[in-house]
Amino acid sequence: MASIPPQRGGSTRLRAIQEPVPRQYRFVHGHRWAFRMAGSGPAVLLIHGIGDSSDTWAELIPELARHHTVIAPDLLGHGCSDKPRGDYSVPAYANGMRDLLGVLDIDRVTLVGHSLGGGVAMQFAYQFPGRTERLALVSTGGVGRGVTPALRLASLPGAHLGLAMLRLPTVRAQTAVVVRLLRLLDTGLGVDAPDLLRVVDALPDSASRDAFIRTLRAVVDWRGQVVSMLDRCYLTAGMPTLLVWGSRDQVVPAGQAGVAHAAMPGSRLEIFEGSGHFPFRADPHRFLAVLEDFIATTQPVSRSPEEWRERLRSEGRRAH
Repeated sequence: MASIPPQRGGSTRLRAIQEPVPRQYRFVHGHRWAFRMAGSGPAVLLIHGIGDSSDTWAELIPELARHHTVIAPDLLGHGCSDKPRGDYSVPAYANGMRDLLGVLDIDRVTLVGHSLGGGVAMQFAYQFPGRTERLALVSTGGVGRGVTPALRLASLPGAHLGLAMLRLPTVRAQTAVVVRLLRLLDTGLGVDAPDLLRVVDALPDSASRDAFIRTLRAVVDWRGQVVSMLDRCYLTAGMPTLLVWGSRDQVVPAGQAGVAHAAMPGSRLEIFEGSGHFPFRADPHRFLAVLEDFIATTQPVSRSPEEWRERLRSEGRRAH
């Protein structure tokens, strides 16, 4: 596929949204899940990253919904969904996606996952291959150990207090100064600073911070990422797979894009030059064009349980 170039000149924002798609709510296993849903046609599930919510996709949803049924949940423990003291592991989130889709009467989806959401999307595709049509991974976790030192620190004891302190007015003012300096120095972390602060602002209370730390510790420790799908990436052979990464991503380093691309047979790779960890927010025009082109030029995969079992038996031995 020919690479779709970044927008040149003018704003990279999509057309102004008069009214964002409102959240809806359903109960799953006694917990209230929040989600946004719009459009009609083949289903696309948008899965956000750690500490984030469906807000991160708000600008893309109306445009993508012109030709698709778009579902963008707030993961349990995030956004406006409930925040129970429970299991925030990647497999648990994949199960939650399956159950929410069941409540919404949606059988098969194209998965689009960002960061932690990419790991959830890969886990969903692994656990529920019959319900997965395509896989689009954006700055995804789960394909390497590297991750920003900030998240490694946040996984340590005492992180709850540190997150609470970041919301104090005096600390926030000092943080704003540091952010401006990072941006003036044109650092990679400075590129993502506004979105990272937005994530911190989305943790207003103890329950939100507890859920964030539980989720983080399920995937990151002081040495880096602890969950990897690399040993199972051979299972994506035959599944349309798109990888999108910002060239200046320092949250999940951009070097992992090449590792993922090599591990996923037939995958497409799009690098957004100059973007950080949120390329779909930095250049939504280009991201939408890349994603819609990917969907339009690929056929949804369909695998029988017998095919899946045979792939596990034969290729699993060669992978090791």
